[in-house]
Amino acid sequence: MTFQAINPATGEALDGAFSESTSQEVDQACQLAAAAFPVYRKLSGEAKAQFLERIADEIMALGPELLERANLETALPLPRLTGERGRTTGQLRLFAQYLREGSWVDARIDTALPDRQPLPRPDLRQMLIPLGPVGIFGASNFPLAFSVAGGDTTSALASGCPVVVKAHPAHPGTSELVGQAIRKAVEASGLPEGVFQMVQGTGIDVGMAIVLHPQIKAIGFTGSFRGGKAIYDAAVRRPEPIPVYSEMGSTNPVFFLPAILKQKGLDLAKAYVDSVTLGVGQFCTNPGLAIVKQSDGGDAFVSQARLAMSQTQPTPMLTKGIYQAYTAGIEKLNSFSRVLIASKSETAVDGFAAAQPTLLSTTADVLLENPELTEEVFGPSSLLVTADTKEEMLAVAQGLEGHLTATVYGTPEELLEYADLLEILEQKVGRLLINGFPTGVEVSHAMNHGGPYPATTDVRSTSVGTNAIRRFARPVCYQNFPDALLPDALKADNPLAIFRLVDGEWKK
Repeated sequence: MTFQAINPATGEALDGAFSESTSQEVDQACQLAAAAFPVYRKLSGEAKAQFLERIADEIMALGPELLERANLETALPLPRLTGERGRTTGQLRLFAQYLREGSWVDARIDTALPDRQPLPRPDLRQMLIPLGPVGIFGASNFPLAFSVAGGDTTSALASGCPVVVKAHPAHPGTSELVGQAIRKAVEASGLPEGVFQMVQGTGIDVGMAIVLHPQIKAIGFTGSFRGGKAIYDAAVRRPEPIPVYSEMGSTNPVFFLPAILKQKGLDLAKAYVDSVTLGVGQFCTNPGLAIVKQSDGGDAFVSQARLAMSQTQPTPMLTKGIYQAYTAGIEKLNSFSRVLIASKSETAVDGFAAAQPTLLSTTADVLLENPELTEEVFGPSSLLVTADTKEEMLAVAQGLEGHLTATVYGTPEELLEYADLLEILEQKVGRLLINGFPTGVEVSHAMNHGGPYPATTDVRSTSVGTNAIRRFARPVCYQNFPDALLPDALKADNPLAIFRLVDGEWKK
């Protein structure tokens, strides 16, 4: 059985037929990954770093062909895709640097105390080691940076885990090109072919076959709540349950405090709408919820946001299914709130349609009575909530479920006044911003892209930044090992020259 990619701007099928992977092919991919693990897990940090850099080089060697195919399959503009390619190769190189430094293994040493009373202490040494083969699901909205060679794949490979990638069916040609680049890097690096395997498919069977395969030891997923929760439920019911790191979206509430609206309300309203509609609202960090006070500049902010939204243009979404879910979400929101403004036209093409950027409004008391209004609608829309008092704003924050981000805009003085708001939000999100919209997610050491459920299935982890490597590793303690048998990271003379916690003190 084969399928074709669809151009979301025209509704036309694109050249190229892609085969649905069979259960036997998925099994073979997972078995190859398992066979590669004993070799790949022992690679030095330097060898893995060179491998990741080779992947980045091979992706760049694809040239314009990659960007042009991604443009046809997603309708995302070429400048956006060029930047995303840079992010993809940049995170590969960042992890390579992190591997060369090497301290990520979190080496800990408690030296023996043979004379301790009443009992001696043995020599104890602990570090992180890779879990095993990992299943990765490509995301629809980032065909490069969260897909075949995206952050999940990069962090799993960096940890020493082979990967089996389920390519997203919305961009199979893009996925195949990147898959070919990784396979070239595998071969050029002299690694077993099972270090990277990729399967294709439009239904859930292919993905679930990966999740349920006994050789798979963890899952990375970026997508819808429905998909992520189904994968999590299946994984924890396995005879051997495995960790699932599902990033499932967020409404990313933004609180605008009164004093800053008096000073900058008109500019902030325009910036807010720009953030809502960036990328046709198809980022997991677009602000889908904004809270303002009715008076003290709130009215002017709402009016300016309405004007800015009216001037935006409908734009094709990534897939027909995403567009249909968006329009259904707007209808659901409108049953509890009201449409303040929507863009003035809608362009339909062969069953596809460009999404109308939409601003809706409600009041804090209605939101508190209908918490489903805070659920994500993936696309270029946002719900403006007006509150009468500070206490209502705090109540809205307290009633929130887990989100990836929350933002508070305020002057220095009123941020101190609203410190209790910040304390509430700190318990609700994985990234808390002051005076900045959340749609930019820096790939760095300190970034956290995660949050309490239902934003993710594991609040303790991030899917962006170098700390993502820890998702695919586990601690092992070595007791009374001869030095010659210890991993280099734990040897007495510290041949890797990494930071280690020795008897409670970090040192090299």
